[in-house]
Amino acid sequence: MEERNIYILGIESSCDDTSAAVLKNGVILSNVTASQEVHKAYGGVVPELASRAHQQNVVPVVDQALKRAGITKEQLSAIAFTRGPGLMGSLLVGVNFAKGFARSLGIPMIEVNHLQGHVMAHFIKETDDDNHMPPFPFICLLVSGGNSQIVKVNAYNDMEVLGQTIDDAAGEAIDKCSKVMGLGYPGGPIIDRLARQGDPLAYKFAEPNVAGFDYSFSGLKTSFLYNMRKWVEDDPDFIEHHKEDIAASLEHAIVDILMKKLRLAVKETGIKHVAVAGGVSANNGLRNAFHDHAERYGWTIYIPKFSYTTDNAAMIASVGTFKYKDNDFTQMDIPVFSKVTFE
Repeated sequence: MEERNIYILGIESSCDDTSAAVLKNGVILSNVTASQEVHKAYGGVVPELASRAHQQNVVPVVDQALKRAGITKEQLSAIAFTRGPGLMGSLLVGVNFAKGFARSLGIPMIEVNHLQGHVMAHFIKETDDDNHMPPFPFICLLVSGGNSQIVKVNAYNDMEVLGQTIDDAAGEAIDKCSKVMGLGYPGGPIIDRLARQGDPLAYKFAEPNVAGFDYSFSGLKTSFLYNMRKWVEDDPDFIEHHKEDIAASLEHAIVDILMKKLRLAVKETGIKHVAVAGGVSANNGLRNAFHDHAERYGWTIYIPKFSYTTDNAAMIASVGTFKYKDNDFTQMDIPVFSKVTFE
């Protein structure tokens, strides 16, 4: 008897991107994202504006995801949605839409931890014979605007946080330093672009001294701010004349901090299958560092496609596919959560 195809609709609305994706037996059919330009004028995400934009975007984004996948809503097996962490108002839009849509279709709902989704982006298949996935267990460096963690991934539903930031995340540090330089928001892509043209050893910034596998970026941000103030006092046009070198030096410092702790975790666990995930995994300096470590230390590395680094629904549907096979469904009255690590 032929097995029934599993069609999972994923919905992601944790921050300022509204995304919907369809996976068939784990293979991606569509991944549609509506980004919100309104936040650039404020230098960061405004929660109220984000939730309003999600309300406008969620229906057309889901409609496009189904059309591009070439299926009807009646073919869906389940709906996977981001339950958290994230902005409460943004999460509520996605979760409530998922509840209403699932009830109207009479199909189950699957809750997904947003952080787990980033890690499991490595398991999005683009073809039936796609086998690029890391084997369990593997080590994953999860770095984004809100999170910086080293995770030991024993299974899709068994993730152990070995270390994490005790204050600010790497992505937030990059965005804040970009703002100090007057470069705009989001700072990650801007710093990345400028860094490719600069000298990474031009300037030194304070590096933290934190025990174990944990991270800290608040001291680096403070060091960066004080240095900028001093240099601009001496030369009001300092940033404009040296922005490439500043960006490259900042990126070098952050990547160095990230990789030092990651090397320690790999050495202590003995696991040499190493992945990177999250928005900061799009940074070219970090990607180059991974390739360098693969050559120097014999790591087998896993780097996601750029389209799977930022918040997207395909990673949510990927977790949903695993959970569907385990009949791991959720109830209609489940609440959202704004702050959580791996359960």
